[in-house]
Amino acid sequence: MTGDPTRHVVVMGVSGSGKTTIARGVAEATGLEFAEADAFHSAANIATMERGIPLTDEDRWPWLRSLAAWMDAKADDGISTIITCSALKRTYRDVLREGPPSVDFLHLDGPAEVIKGRMSKREGHFMPASLLQSQIDTLEALEPGESGMVLDLGQRPEELIERALAWLDIAPAESSVAP
Repeated sequence: MTGDPTRHVVVMGVSGSGKTTIARGVAEATGLEFAEADAFHSAANIATMERGIPLTDEDRWPWLRSLAAWMDAKADDGISTIITCSALKRTYRDVLREGPPSVDFLHLDGPAEVIKGRMSKREGHFMPASLLQSQIDTLEALEPGESGMVLDLGQRPEELIERALAWLDIAPAESSVAP
């Protein structure tokens, strides 16, 4: 492990809020290693959601622990990360914090109508729009003591990425700096 501390960022919010777009933008600007939390779901979890059934906490615990373990392994290797994860409840975020030394959260939040519109346009995703309300009902806002900020998903992605970068205060990656 290198002597420099690593940073670990979770872009959170309900499905369709734009987590992947913002996380990829921050990763490209900073060099943080990107991971899509959906790729860590078990086949059983994906099948459950495809059938329009919300996941239970019991379904989510192994998934959340695998994300925390991935971030922790990257921290051990001296690699900073950014992942997408709904992280809907404080208890879920607590599990994510069990991995690396510290985790910052960027919460993408906005009107359900905007999110529904986005979900209706995307193709090939296992999460149906019919589960959106269950996620909205489950969502717990960031609490005092949690390192994070709320971003209004009504803003353009470029603006959200700029705000996230300013709050995170991470130096740009060498490849993203103009010569």
